[in-house]
Amino acid sequence: MSPDPRLSINQATIKYASLADALRVTADAGVGAIGLWREPIAEVGLAPATRMVADSGLRVSSLCRGGFFTAVEGEERRAALETNRRAIEETAALAAAGAPGSAAVLVLVAGGLPAGSTDIAGARARVADAIAELEPEARAAGVTLAIEPLHPMYAADRAVVSTLGQALDIAEPFPAESVGVVVDTFHIWWDPEVLGQIARAGVEGRIASYQVCDFLTPIPADALLARGMMGDGHVDFGSLTRAVEATGYAGDIEVEIFNAEIWAADPASVVQRTVRAFGEHIPLGSVPV
Repeated sequence: MSPDPRLSINQATIKYASLADALRVTADAGVGAIGLWREPIAEVGLAPATRMVADSGLRVSSLCRGGFFTAVEGEERRAALETNRRAIEETAALAAAGAPGSAAVLVLVAGGLPAGSTDIAGARARVADAIAELEPEARAAGVTLAIEPLHPMYAADRAVVSTLGQALDIAEPFPAESVGVVVDTFHIWWDPEVLGQIARAGVEGRIASYQVCDFLTPIPADALLARGMMGDGHVDFGSLTRAVEATGYAGDIEVEIFNAEIWAADPASVVQRTVRAFGEHIPLGSVPV
């Protein structure tokens, strides 16, 4: 099976591959795009990484990740904001190095509750405040800050933004070009309002990234690793993909999987498996133009 032209391999799916290997196995499989992570970029340095991306011929579909904005005002919060400023610069550089069609999208994970706090509303407000502080710099760099709502089971420790509606509410005051949202099937498939919120995101022009993977049960001891290959779990990819397609979103579609068994497999074989599962379960072209 030939890869779908819009398929992107998120580096998290082949977590233990180096940047060089991730670029190689993705390109060798005929996949046209890759979603990058900051940690492998840091291992080689930004300047060498941009050269490697340019030499690969791949599009860059996003950079993961920024965010973690929920600390109260003080040294920790200021450090987080400075980290995000560096991430904005990295996103712009890597997207510029990628093949035509690359997207300067920085994925943001909001952050969980500060230690000892139960004030989730206050934490969400600090996320909005941080984005307001960073948005002018992102806009000047041509970068879209993409707020990713995470499944509610992560609200305490990773992301106080749990629904697409909450993410859109935070994004609403800002231009769509500089603040958007991530639609990730793993995180939003359960939400009874999700199709309406996808439509809202489309009207507002805020879908910066569409990420797909399945939701597995039983949930493992490390809930981060409950992601699976499309078709192995409970997600209705048909309805979600048709809803995203109906908005006019035409960007790359990333497969992002956190799964210990998949990580332990040969990266090239994982990419080939991803190509097949994507072709079988992601119904692109099903919405009339």
